[in-house]
Amino acid sequence: MISVAGGLKPGEIVDIEHRFFHQLIVGKPQKVELDDNEQDEQLIDAHKLEIEQQAVRSRLSKQQQQQQVFLAISNQLVSTVTDAMSHRFSDTKSLLKDSKITESQWKLLSELQNKKLNLNQLRTSIENIVWLKNDLVNLVNSPSFRHFRGQGSDVHVRDLKLVLNYIGLEQVRLLIPYYCMRYWLPRQHSSTSFITRKIWRFANVASIAAKALAKHHKQDACLIFSISLGHFMGAATVVGQCAQVYETIRGDWLRQAQQDRDKVVYDAILATSLPKESVCSNVLKYGSQLNWQILKELNMDNSSLFQYLSEMDQELSYSEMRLPAAIATKSIAFAKLLLLQEQLMLKPKDKRLMFDYYEISTEELSILRSQNYHKQELF
Repeated sequence: MISVAGGLKPGEIVDIEHRFFHQLIVGKPQKVELDDNEQDEQLIDAHKLEIEQQAVRSRLSKQQQQQQVFLAISNQLVSTVTDAMSHRFSDTKSLLKDSKITESQWKLLSELQNKKLNLNQLRTSIENIVWLKNDLVNLVNSPSFRHFRGQGSDVHVRDLKLVLNYIGLEQVRLLIPYYCMRYWLPRQHSSTSFITRKIWRFANVASIAAKALAKHHKQDACLIFSISLGHFMGAATVVGQCAQVYETIRGDWLRQAQQDRDKVVYDAILATSLPKESVCSNVLKYGSQLNWQILKELNMDNSSLFQYLSEMDQELSYSEMRLPAAIATKSIAFAKLLLLQEQLMLKPKDKRLMFDYYEISTEELSILRSQNYHKQELF
């Protein structure tokens, strides 16, 4: 086999990666591992929505006239939603208005890369991000963390300085990007609950791999861990925006049909699912480039994180990337392979091509295969 290592990305590699994203977003929901802090209600709502839509579709299919109405209305709704989605990503500034991503978060993530950083400097930045402070306080007061605290572990700790001292600087440098990525995920939409969870699993697998490879190459694990998690911000943003478009338009149509007292049209709208193919197309088109475009909009284009995320999107060949971006990219590629393999969708030839292009050595592969991808070990 002729080596494709590191050069211009071959069409076969592009096809494998597109197949992966199709499975991630459009594929049949499989059992998805949950984060310990997740609420099962979201999955229950998503299941209810799918069951409700399927029941309506099944009923309409038994009546030819209603089935024709369903197809006409459903196609019109999908077309309207798809068209609205396509215009959503032309203005990064407007995207950020509906987003939980802020300049203060990325300034903090950039601050974490300072080798001379200390916990006192960090405390001021964290105090200004209320949800992050609460997450760190809750962590230190959780039963799983209390045995680290020793004497007085039953006392509820509220002081951020004490919280940060308990956690330690190196662990804080990993926890903050982890909590930021989790916070950015679109969790308020039942239509994308399964997609969101699969993206979160993908991000976790990639970041675990990134941390392991960073240590192997004697690179800054926090930096590469942050780059690999930051890479998923764009995809999460796209999925959230697509869900918002779908649910807003569908809600408007349902209200109008209800006002018109047209049950057939109402049922047709109710039975129309999120157009996942369009979501997938938008993730492939905009996901990676939004990572650096959002940072540019947030005035973070002088940060190392911006430089590496931009490199991962814009470099034409893998071999041209600097080592931190290359390690993060390699880790993400390995995560794609692992998750495709879990779904029995990976051919030996595909695996060899990906290993060759992303220059995954036998030693690196041994390290990657030895990791536990079911749990983040952050403290």
